[in-house]
Amino acid sequence: MGGFMPSAMQSKPDLDNAGEIARLVEFFYAKVNKDSLLSPIFNDLAGVDWPEHLPKLTAFWCQMILGQSGFKGNPAAKHVHFSALKPFTTDHFDRWIALFHGTIDAGWAGPYASSIKTRATTIAQIQAQLVGARGWQAPQG
Repeated sequence: MGGFMPSAMQSKPDLDNAGEIARLVEFFYAKVNKDSLLSPIFNDLAGVDWPEHLPKLTAFWCQMILGQSGFKGNPAAKHVHFSALKPFTTDHFDRWIALFHGTIDAGWAGPYASSIKTRATTIAQIQAQLVGARGWQAPQG
């Protein structure tokens, strides 16, 4: 994982194609892998095989934002399963959203970037309810 993120002086691309969404997924999950709260969930509890999982995550977001087919899976069931093993807390959701939105804000701008942030927040809200982190409130703004 790695690569180039635009500097503040350069115009930021939008997340309007699969290549940019793949870059977002790569940058975001590189941050997750370094995060002291989230990394144990993904790496220790779930044992994510990143080279296999990143393309699935890219396909998920391409389907959510661009309407592209190709994603197969049930993320809600996976989240419920892993939360039953080690309950997710409101802190997990706060961190995930903060990292996700921060990654987008650092590298992308435009209507698709705004849309993916809104969609991620909605998905996180639903997931929090499904796993019993009912006190979690999506950030405003």
